[in-house]
Amino acid sequence: MHLRGRLDEGVESNSRLTAATAAVLLVLLAAEGLTILSVGSLLTPHIFIGMVLIPPVALKVGAACWRFVRYYAGAAEYRRKGPPPALLRLLGPFVIVLTAVVFASGLGLVWASRSWHDRMLLAHKAGFVLWFGAMTIHVLGHVVETARLAPRDWMSRTRHDVARAGLRQWALVSSVALGLLLGVVTYGHTGHFVVIPEGH
Repeated sequence: MHLRGRLDEGVESNSRLTAATAAVLLVLLAAEGLTILSVGSLLTPHIFIGMVLIPPVALKVGAACWRFVRYYAGAAEYRRKGPPPALLRLLGPFVIVLTAVVFASGLGLVWASRSWHDRMLLAHKAGFVLWFGAMTIHVLGHVVETARLAPRDWMSRTRHDVARAGLRQWALVSSVALGLLLGVVTYGHTGHFVVIPEGH
């Protein structure tokens, strides 16, 4: 029973990290969404927030993939937890691929040569439209679990229910700090991320 408890604690640890990272991403993505409303005048913050997003997104994908691998590898504790609902399970790979397309094309617009501009811009816009639809379903499917689990490592009464809360906090805070560093390094560099002003 003690061993089983420790194993299931690993599942809860993964769930808490995934949820807390998702909560941070929702805030950052909401801010990024506001820049899209007037991206011509908000291009610099659009790119800055995009850079901040990269490490937390990588952390979130890593945590989700760890659960995926452990479940399909037959780990008993992850089998007991069970998989996400079928729709979310099928949607997951598309969310990851589309996320990669949006961020890779965005980086391409900032850093790639001008000869790649049209292809990167098309990929960025088309990828975003598809990503937004898939992500909306993904968020709605996990919103209750995220709201329930995300605060637990940050509240004194639940923080110590699962070991290594400090490590999970460190991972999340470090990912945001690394993202801020990327944003600062890139700040003001718009590369070939050209936006046509409204009315032109």
